[in-house]
Amino acid sequence: MEKERKKRDLLSIFDLNADEILTLIQRASQMKKDWQSGNYSTPFKGKSVALLFEKPSTRTRLSFEVGVWQLGGQPIFISSDTTQIQRGEPIEDTARVLSRYVSMIMIRTYAQERIEKLAEYATIPVINGLSDLSHPCQVLSDLLTVSEHKIEGDWRGNRNILLEGLRKLKFAWIGDGNNMANSWIAASGVLGLELAISCPEKFEPSKKYIEKAKKMGGKITISNDPAESIKNADVINTDVWASMGQEKEREKRTKIFKEYQVNSKLMKLSAKNSIFMHCLPAHRGEEVTDDVIEGASSVVWDQAENRLHMQKAIMEMLIRSVEH
Repeated sequence: MEKERKKRDLLSIFDLNADEILTLIQRASQMKKDWQSGNYSTPFKGKSVALLFEKPSTRTRLSFEVGVWQLGGQPIFISSDTTQIQRGEPIEDTARVLSRYVSMIMIRTYAQERIEKLAEYATIPVINGLSDLSHPCQVLSDLLTVSEHKIEGDWRGNRNILLEGLRKLKFAWIGDGNNMANSWIAASGVLGLELAISCPEKFEPSKKYIEKAKKMGGKITISNDPAESIKNADVINTDVWASMGQEKEREKRTKIFKEYQVNSKLMKLSAKNSIFMHCLPAHRGEEVTDDVIEGASSVVWDQAENRLHMQKAIMEMLIRSVEH
């Protein structure tokens, strides 16, 4: 391995402490406001960011490409099947080569271990844009969306108000115990959030994530009953039943998960003025019905927009670890 430079990576929400998450939420909100007003900074001027994709993407690709550009930098989209990675070049070698060309790497791939290996050998910050284990950028931006819709008072200027506001809410996860569920579990642990998860038996989230988050103070319950988890919940989350790489299991999973559909009947059990969230893409008629995702409680389009601004806040934080 080459001599390491001082740098930070974002591979999991567990890489952050509570104060850092709160700061990211506030900073992303300010960057959103600054961009809308035309009063924004360009800390990535003269810098390039490699965006390495081994999985298809819409929101992750667009939010990072546009985000890097808005920060004044050059985004470089790299599809693994058009590089030497496709021919077997080790990720360790890719990490060291990219570190000589660009200032940061975002990778969206399958195995978490692959991201960790990339970060180990890169001398520049590495961001997990998604793995089968975790999706930290999505949940961080979702916390921004929750703050915008559910927290009162000056949360943008006062971290105590922000943290107390988040801790007053009940978060519910309905469906597959996938990378999104794992990342909400990590957020629960770091921030001390109440999180109720409902998954079919044998489809629960990572036990290691649950154990670690609970030790940190996460108020996490696991159930096989969606009605129990969603009862009085303020924030309701779901995701597709078959994630990328599980397409062959879709028919089987549809039968197993049919009782975990978020529909208007289930939503009636949630708290008054609850919000519905989905990281998209959604399979309407499966994990969520049209009337819910298009209804008054849905904030999914704000979620999608906020990916852009949270991505910028994350990149700004990480580039400072190298510059200072």
